[in-house]
Amino acid sequence: MTTIARPEVAAPEPWVFPEATATALPNGATLLTYDVPGQYVLSIRVGLPISLADEPRDLEGIATVMARTLDEGTEHHSAEEFARLLERKGVSFGAGIGDAGLTMDLDVVKGNLEPALDLLRQILTEPVFPEQEVARQVRTRLAEIEQERAVAAHRAVIEFVRTFYAEDERSARPIGGTRETVSAITREAVVAFHAEHVVASGATVVIAGDLSDLDVPDLVGRALAGWDAGAVERPSAIERAATLAQDRCRIVVVDRPGAVQTEFVIGAPGPDRSVAGGWAPYPVIGFVVGGSPNARIDAVLREDKGYTYGIRSSFRPRRSGGLFLTAGSVRADATVESLRLLVELLTSGREGFSQKEVRSGVDFIAKTAPGRYATADQVADEAVIMALDGRTTQFTTDNLHDLVTVDAARVDAAFARFADGAGIDPERPGSGWTIVLVGDAAEHMAGIQGLGFGSVTVVHDR
Repeated sequence: MTTIARPEVAAPEPWVFPEATATALPNGATLLTYDVPGQYVLSIRVGLPISLADEPRDLEGIATVMARTLDEGTEHHSAEEFARLLERKGVSFGAGIGDAGLTMDLDVVKGNLEPALDLLRQILTEPVFPEQEVARQVRTRLAEIEQERAVAAHRAVIEFVRTFYAEDERSARPIGGTRETVSAITREAVVAFHAEHVVASGATVVIAGDLSDLDVPDLVGRALAGWDAGAVERPSAIERAATLAQDRCRIVVVDRPGAVQTEFVIGAPGPDRSVAGGWAPYPVIGFVVGGSPNARIDAVLREDKGYTYGIRSSFRPRRSGGLFLTAGSVRADATVESLRLLVELLTSGREGFSQKEVRSGVDFIAKTAPGRYATADQVADEAVIMALDGRTTQFTTDNLHDLVTVDAARVDAAFARFADGAGIDPERPGSGWTIVLVGDAAEHMAGIQGLGFGSVTVVHDR
C-alpha cells in the first residue's frame, strides 16, 4: 500500500488592502477609486465630515431628517419620479448621519455608472425637500423616538450617553434628536442646513468595483463639477474628544417594573486609532473579553451560568477618543450576580491575558480580513470610514500587518493603558465604569447597592 505524504500547509502571505488611486477634484472633494476585478456591481460612497455639533441646539435631529429626504424629489423630478429613476437604473441609495459624519451609499451595475453619478449629482445639488416628505420623516422620527424609549436596549443606550458625557455635549443626546427638537424641524430649516453643510470641500467620494474600461475620474469630475465647494470650515467638534461627565462613574437603573430581563450597558473611555503603542491590540482585547461566543464573558455568563443568550464587548474609536462598551441582557433573576460577574470579568484584564487567548483573537481578526474585504461594498465602506477618521486605507493594511506581531505582553500593556486612563482600579470594584441597567428597580436595588460599586440612581420614565 502506497502512503501519500500530507502536504505542508504554508502560512498565508501578509494580506494587503486593495490599493487606492486618489484624485483631487477641482471643487475640493477627494475621489478614491479601488479597482476590484470581477465586482461588476460598483459601490459608490460619499463621506462628509459634518459634526452633529453643527446642528442647531433647538433642531437636533435635523441632519437625520435631511439625510432621509435627500432623494425625495429634486428640481426636475418629484419624489415618485426620482424613485422610479433609481429603480430603472438599478441604483440603490441610502444616507445617514453618525458621530463620524454624513455618509451616502449607492450601488449600481457597472454599465449604469454614468447615469448613477448624475442621480448622485441631483441628490447632492438639487434636492427640494418637499414639505410633505419632510413632515413625513419628522413623524417617522417621532414614532422611532417612542419606540426607542420602549425597547430596553435602545433605552439603555439613551441613558448611557446621558450619564457618560457632560450635559452640554452633543454626544450626551440622541443622534436623531429628541421629541422637542425633532418636532420643531421645518422644511426651511432642512433646506438651510443642506445648503450650508452638504458641500464638496473636505468631502470624500469612493468608487470600488471592476473599473476596467472606465475613466472614473473623468466621469466623476464631469458629473460633480457643479457641486459647490461651500464656505464652511470643517471638521470642528469631530476633531476633539467629547467631554465626559464628572460623575460618570456610577450606576443608573432605568425602572421597568416587572421586567423579565435586565439590559446592561457598561462603558469606559477608550482610545482612538492614534493611541500610543498602536491600535492593533485593542480589537484583540475586545474579542477576548466579549467579542465572540468563546470570549470570557460568554464563557461564564452564557455557557457556565446560563444567564444570557450573549453579551458583547468592543472598543469603538472616534476621530478623537473613543469608548469601550459592553452591552447585552440577562435573566431578571440573575441581575445582581450578572453585574458582579461582568465587572469582575471586565476588570480581569488587569491580571493579564494568556498567549492562547491572544492568538485566538489575532488569528480570527487577521485571517478573516480577506473575506471581510472581498466585495466592493466592503472595500468602499472601509475607505469612507477611514476617510472620515482622517486616514487612508493604508492604515488598514499597516494595522493588519502589525496585528500578526501582537503578543500577550503587548495586549497586557494596552489594557493597562486603557484601564489607567479610565480609572479602573481592581482594588475598588466598579471604579472607572459607567453602568446602566434597564430593569425592575425595586426587585434589584438592594442587591445592586450591596455590591458596593458606587452610587446608584433610579430613573423613572414618564
